[in-house]
Amino acid sequence: MLIKDEDTANIVLGDTLGDGKTRDGFEGRRFHYLMANPPFGVEWKDQKDVVEREHQTLGFAGRFGAGLPAINDGSLLFLQHMIAKMHPYAEGDEDRPGSRIAIVFNGSPLFSGDAGSGPSNIRRWIIENDWLDAIVALPDQLFYNTGIFTYVWLVTNRKPPERRGRVQLIDGTRFFIKMTESEYRKALNNKRNLITEEQIRHLTRVYGNNQDGEIAEVQINGGTETRVVSRIFDNREFGFLKVTVERPLRMNFEATPERIARLDDQSAFANLATSKKRKDAAAAEREIEEGQALQDAIRDLLATLEGKGRYLDRAAFEADLTQAAKRADLKLPAPIRKAIFAALGERDPIAAICRDAKGQPEPDSELRDTENIPLPPGTDLPLPMDFGPDKPNDRLIAAFRGEIDAYMAREVLPHVPDAWVDDDKTKIGYEIPINRHFYVYKPPRPLAEIEADIAQLEGEIAGLLKGLIA
Repeated sequence: MLIKDEDTANIVLGDTLGDGKTRDGFEGRRFHYLMANPPFGVEWKDQKDVVEREHQTLGFAGRFGAGLPAINDGSLLFLQHMIAKMHPYAEGDEDRPGSRIAIVFNGSPLFSGDAGSGPSNIRRWIIENDWLDAIVALPDQLFYNTGIFTYVWLVTNRKPPERRGRVQLIDGTRFFIKMTESEYRKALNNKRNLITEEQIRHLTRVYGNNQDGEIAEVQINGGTETRVVSRIFDNREFGFLKVTVERPLRMNFEATPERIARLDDQSAFANLATSKKRKDAAAAEREIEEGQALQDAIRDLLATLEGKGRYLDRAAFEADLTQAAKRADLKLPAPIRKAIFAALGERDPIAAICRDAKGQPEPDSELRDTENIPLPPGTDLPLPMDFGPDKPNDRLIAAFRGEIDAYMAREVLPHVPDAWVDDDKTKIGYEIPINRHFYVYKPPRPLAEIEADIAQLEGEIAGLLKGLIA
C-alpha cells in the first residue's frame, strides 16, 4: 500500500490477532467492505495466549467465540476478526448498513477439523448465521509464493432475498491463461498463470447470475470442454451429524499355559515384582520377593482352571476365577483382574457379549466406527445448540433422534444388527467439499489402446538399447 502511494492514515503497526504487545489499531471501528489475503498455513503460537484468553473470557462477545483453529493455521482467526468488524444490518436502516467481506484462503479452511472441532464450529457459525455468500475456486500457480489452489470466500450479513439461506460455489479453476515467456522470466517462484480482465468479468457474471448448474466453455488439457461452473446449495447441506457406532465386546477366555504366560506382558502384573523403596535395599528386596511369590500364586491359581476348557462367557469365567481365588485365599484387586482378563482373553465373534456392572454391553474399541448423517431437509438454522465438544448434547439428540434411528435402521443394522449409537459422542460438523461438487468422472482409456502404447514404448526402448550396444 505504501508503494502504491495509498493514504497512510489507515495503516497501523501491530498484530491483527494480538501478540500482547500491541492493541487492535482499529478497536471499536466497523467497516462496509473488508478484504484480506492472510498467510496460508502459518502458526499462531506467538498470538496463542491473547487469542485463547479472549476466546475463553469473552466468548461471542469477543472475536473468537465460535472456536479456535489448529495452531498450525490461523486463517480462520483472521476471518473471525473481520466478521467482528462488520456493521450490523437491518434492511432500510441507514445506521445498520451491514458489510461485505472477501478473503483469500487455501483449501484447509474448507474442510479441516473433525466435527465439533474449532474449525468445524467456525464454519458452522458462519453458515448457520447465513453469512457465507459464495466461494470462488481459483486456478493454481496464481500467486508468487505458492503453487496451490486458492479460494475466495465472500461473506456478508446483508444478503439480498434471492441469495438468503443458500451458498453459491463457483469453479473458476479453468479461468486463466498461461504467462508468456517474457512474463514467465520475470515471475517469481510458483506464479505461472494469469486471470484476464475478461475472465474476471465472466466469473463476476457467474456470481451475479446466481444460477445452479450454469455452464461455461473452459480450456482443459489444450482442448475446450463444457463444464458446470456454478452450484448452489442450501446452508444445511454443508452440515452433518457425526455419530459413533459401537458394537459389543465379545471374548473367549482360556487358562492355557500360553495365555497364562502373557500375564508377564501386563504392567499391573509385572509391577507386583517391583519396589519403590529406593533408600532401603533390604526392604526393597523383601518387597520384590513377596511380589514374585504372589505372581507364582496367581499363575498356580489360573492353572487350576486349565481343565475347564474355553469359556465363551466372561461372566462365567469371572465366577469361576472368583471361586478359585477364595479357595486359594488370594485377593485379586481390580488391576490384577483386568490384567488376567487381558492375558487370558481373545476376541471371538461367537462369544457372549461382555457386559458392565449395570448389565449394559461393553463397546469393542476395535469395532468402533463413525457415520456422517446429512442434516435433513427442513432443518431450521441456526441450530439451538452450544458450541464445543465439551457441551452437553441432549438437545441435539432430541432434535435428530428420528433421523439417527432411521439412518441406523437403513444403513447399519442390516449388516451389523448388534450395533448401537453412543449418543454422548454425537457431534455436528460442517465442511465445504467444493472440489467434490465439480468433479467430472473420466473413464480410463480402452485396455487395447493402453497395451498398444506400452508395446510402442517397449519397441522404442529396445531400439535405444540396441543403439547403445552397437
